[in-house]
Amino acid sequence: MEQHGAESNLNIDWNLIDTVLLDLDGTLLDLNFDLEFWLEYIPEIYSKKHNIKIDEAKEVIISMINSQEGKLTWYCLDYWEETLNLDIMKLKGDISHLIQVHDHALNFLQTVKKHNKRIYLVTNAHRKGIKLKMQKSGLHDYFDEIISSHDYGVPKQEQKFWEELSNQINFNKERSVFFDDSLDVLESASRYNIKNVIAISRPSTKIPKKHVPGFINIVNFMEVTPK
Repeated sequence: MEQHGAESNLNIDWNLIDTVLLDLDGTLLDLNFDLEFWLEYIPEIYSKKHNIKIDEAKEVIISMINSQEGKLTWYCLDYWEETLNLDIMKLKGDISHLIQVHDHALNFLQTVKKHNKRIYLVTNAHRKGIKLKMQKSGLHDYFDEIISSHDYGVPKQEQKFWEELSNQINFNKERSVFFDDSLDVLESASRYNIKNVIAISRPSTKIPKKHVPGFINIVNFMEVTPK
């Protein structure tokens, strides 16, 4: 199932896969929680704190977020706690009921585990956020290891991340599959020559699916769960 930037038909031969690399937010978990938190709840809190209109607060927050896009700081909860002077983890807890596992993701993990594949969570999410999401989702035990890009000091968008990951878990690029919902991350994994790179085209259930160009797309894991 070669693509390296070219689209192809979905056809995973699970006999040729040893290692499964999975993103968290938007891939295994519904991105709705993060979108609601950063684009609705944080602006609401910020507007009250600074006594400004909600629309103005949204503009400020979105501008701040956009300024860090693609950088590790974009994902760093310590950075945002300091920048916004807000208790980010407490606020995340306020709406943590919105943390939901995507349909068919749990069955996929269970089935892949039964097939004795190595399963790694490979995420740009901050360790504090991962801990909360594991508590709420119950997914923790399915992974051989949980890797955060904050451990390496570089996001998945950079080749150094994949080099560090390879040093840590020693995976065979030819016999691995990687799932993510971010185009820049998918492109980075493809540049590193991971043979099977698959895009999640509907990261949030609140947003219509959107085709990710250049990659095999799936809406959910039912499409790729081994028999």
